[in-house]
Parts: sequence; C-alpha cells; structure tokens
Amino acid sequence: MRIHRFVQICNQTKKSQAGVSLVETVVALGLLMIAAAGILTFATVAMSTTETQGHLAARTAEYAQDKMEQLLALSYRDIRTDTTRFPSVLAGACPPGCGLLPGGGLNPNAPVAGYSDYVDVNGNPLPPGAVNWAYVRVWQITNPPGTANLIQISVLTQVRHAIGQRSQTGILPTATVTCLKSDPF
Repeated sequence: MRIHRFVQICNQTKKSQAGVSLVETVVALGLLMIAAAGILTFATVAMSTTETQGHLAARTAEYAQDKMEQLLALSYRDIRTDTTRFPSVLAGACPPGCGLLPGGGLNPNAPVAGYSDYVDVNGNPLPPGAVNWAYVRVWQITNPPGTANLIQISVLTQVRHAIGQRSQTGILPTATVTCLKSDPF
C-alpha cells in the first residue's frame, strides 16, 4: 500500500510541474516579444539614418565632384562658357557667371544666377527653371589674396528637403569640394 501511495504522490507532483513550465514558457515568450519590439524600433531608426546620412550624403559628394570636374575642364581664361548647362556650351552673350569668372556663392538657399544648377534624383542635369530637382549645386570662384595667376573654385551640393529627411539637428546632407586652378602661362 505504501508503494501505491508513493506512486500516486509522484504522479501528482509531475502533473503540477508540467503546468508551471508551460506558464513559464508563455511569460518568457512575452518578455522576448517586448524586447524584440524595442530592438525593431532601433533598427528602423538606424535604417532611416543610414539612408539619410549615408546614401544621400554620398550622392551629394558625387554631384559636387561632377560639377568640379566640369569647371576644372575649362580653360583658365574662359569667361564665355555657360557652365549652368551640361555639357557646357559656348554662349554668345554670356550673362554673369560664365566660365571661370569670379563670383557666385555657397548658399544653396540663395543661389546666385549663373553660379548654380539643379540635378534630378539620378544625377541628370536639369534645364533652368525645372521644378522636379532633387539636388542643388552652387559654386563660387575667387582669386585668393596675394595670388596673380590662381583661382579657387568651391562647389557645394545639397539634397532637396523633399527627398532627404532632416536629421535631429535639422541639417540636410551637403558636400563641399574646393580646388585651386592656376594659369599655365
């Protein structure tokens, strides 16, 4: 009889422990789901930041370099080529900002006529007055003080707000490239 009672007690103990392990598993899965939801929130923020600060910033640098190469390809004394178009064309009556004439500015919010152009999301130059632009490029040409045959060219590119999410500081991705060009003579 004692053996039978012992077996009965063991069976009851096993049954009560089986229910506890199921409850423990459900609680553990609930905690895991809460932790996973928190991690997924951080992953979403990280992907958004990578898109804004990585992809768009790389594009702005690429488009600034493209404009710089276009300007550096001009002759040092060129003041007649319309650089707001690509490929550059020789203009008959060129407005201010043609060729490598000193002037311009590096403020993308107030581009100087003749020293700015726009490109689409694929980097293709757009005609003046286009409204579907994605990047603005502005440039400035100066003669550094104390130099006779030297010009400094700076190009700044900024992404349009509509395609670039502002970071926490409110700054859109920009890139600036600066080079010096000398007179070969």
